[in-house]
Amino acid sequence: MSITPERKQELLKEYARVPNDTGSPEVQVAILTERISNLTEHFKTHAKDNHSRRGLLKLVSQRRKLLDYVKGKDEGRYRTLIGSLGIRR
Repeated sequence: MSITPERKQELLKEYARVPNDTGSPEVQVAILTERISNLTEHFKTHAKDNHSRRGLLKLVSQRRKLLDYVKGKDEGRYRTLIGSLGIRR
């Protein structure tokens, strides 16, 4: 359910705005999206895991807040981010 350090580094390289960028909203959204997709796969086999489902809802809410922030700052960055991550909106 968690992200491997190697996968996290790949996401950092792909979505970082500058080298060694770990805190930009784009990187945070990419990491949250990866965690959300991992949890979604988990629920396909563990349908009654309600404790993890609560965590999933918190992750989705946190990602939504970050996406709203990016959209408010720069609409173009928002569009490219959701396009590259394949997020519906």
